[in-house]
Amino acid sequence: MDKVKLAVIFYSMGGTNFQLAKWAAEGAQEANAEVKIFKVPELAPMEVVNNNPVWKNTFETTKDIPVPTDEDLTWADAIIVSVPTRFGNMASQMKQFLDTKGGLWARGGLVNKVFSAMSSAQNPHGGQEATILSLYTTVMHWGMIIVPPGYTHDSIFKAGGNPYGTSVSVDQNGNMVEDVQDAVKHQAKRVVEVAKWIKNGKK
Repeated sequence: MDKVKLAVIFYSMGGTNFQLAKWAAEGAQEANAEVKIFKVPELAPMEVVNNNPVWKNTFETTKDIPVPTDEDLTWADAIIVSVPTRFGNMASQMKQFLDTKGGLWARGGLVNKVFSAMSSAQNPHGGQEATILSLYTTVMHWGMIIVPPGYTHDSIFKAGGNPYGTSVSVDQNGNMVEDVQDAVKHQAKRVVEVAKWIKNGKK
């Protein structure tokens, strides 16, 4: 059977969603997937980024990670997105990226690809679930197949586990409050498993 090709796409200001993306990639690789990690472009003015040491550090740390092209999204059998919550919705950087994919959508380039999402916020009820659901609303228009983690593993019952998609709270210093590594890896493995059924069922 052909390996599942997974694109993990993130936006991260403080490093949290970059870490979630890395854990997702690790989980998918453990499930024998071919994985590529991508980021979406930063929209904030550099003077704003440079005035925030944490933001600046994340920007510098991730500066060599590529932005996905339409060809990259076409390559992928499955996509996992990780993005922070902004006022109960996805960060504008991710929304702008998704809004540029009209041409790919019009060509049916994302139809029947598997999709799953993760999020973070500075408190347990800061809009993580709403953010994940807003991503799912978008990809419904694209004809993608949404694969949430559901209550399919013990890790989902821990703090930070979420049947919609892994979500985590972050304190004022940018540290994750819950241990969600297992939940993220399970979510990625579930995505790979379902994508494998679809990919190899086509043959």
